[in-house]
Amino acid sequence: MPSEHADVLSQVLTLIRLRGDHVFHGELGSSTEVIFPPGPATFLHLRTGELSVSQCNGPSVLLRSGDFVLLPHADGHTIRSEPGGKAHQRFEAAVDFTPSRDAQKFKWAADDGIAGSFLAGSFHFDGAPLRSLLTGLPGLIHLTCDKVSEPAWLASISHFLDVESRKAGPGSSLMISRLIDLLVIRTLRMWVSRQGDRVGWLSGLSDERVGRALNAMHLEPNRAWTVSSLAETAMMSRSMFSDRFTAVVGLPPLRYLTRWRLTIAADLLRGGTLKVTEVAHGAGYGSEAAFSRAFKEEFGYPPRDAHRIAQTGAFVARSSELI
Repeated sequence: MPSEHADVLSQVLTLIRLRGDHVFHGELGSSTEVIFPPGPATFLHLRTGELSVSQCNGPSVLLRSGDFVLLPHADGHTIRSEPGGKAHQRFEAAVDFTPSRDAQKFKWAADDGIAGSFLAGSFHFDGAPLRSLLTGLPGLIHLTCDKVSEPAWLASISHFLDVESRKAGPGSSLMISRLIDLLVIRTLRMWVSRQGDRVGWLSGLSDERVGRALNAMHLEPNRAWTVSSLAETAMMSRSMFSDRFTAVVGLPPLRYLTRWRLTIAADLLRGGTLKVTEVAHGAGYGSEAAFSRAFKEEFGYPPRDAHRIAQTGAFVARSSELI
């Protein structure tokens, strides 16, 4: 993925406020499964052995030593020592995901050997309702990483997470949080570069020409963009650009631009320091009434309620479209 397109990913992750939380070390015995209930988003880096991971009611993915898995939707998952086999031991994970300097250690096993050991942790997106920006992500992202193909960044970040979590010192909590942030971002970047024909803004990043237009919209959201000016940025004809953008991203160019402007507006209103009129004009709307109608259609509540709802954490996203 061209580096210039990474700006879009950075801007989106800034708005949804990615925060690394916690690290723990786990060992899983033979014929054993551990069920993780819905909670924070999680990751797992398998250090030794073979394990399978499955989302709630989803198919399992086999992990071999070195493999990494990201579970961004926080809807619960299960790890097992024998893919497809019968588990003789079943545990409910009791991991405390409260940020802490000291990593927890778990051994879900009897005395019949360890099938796999791993480093895992949690992270969250603190920008509700902006989490809908990541609805285009799959529930499970699997990076196959044997000794030959394991990327250097994964080995390095995992190593430093291991060191910081085992030997906590001044600043360890912050260091762990930042390392998890890096781990998630690099995983998303690699996934974008490897994905196929998925639809969504993330797919647009892997398309060079569409990516140029996305980058331009994100860098200058309040510019008076037209389909023609965006097509010129993408170095395509107007019709070809419009068709290509819609096919890759899943929304027409100007519809995407509107949603991005409203997303930024929602984030500003959550802070409670700006008036609705100020935000409306900043988002390119000529009147507060027009802005309020568009905002409510997008998020399901009027902009004047954004700060109050942010305080209660009671966001409900109305739109099911992928941005």
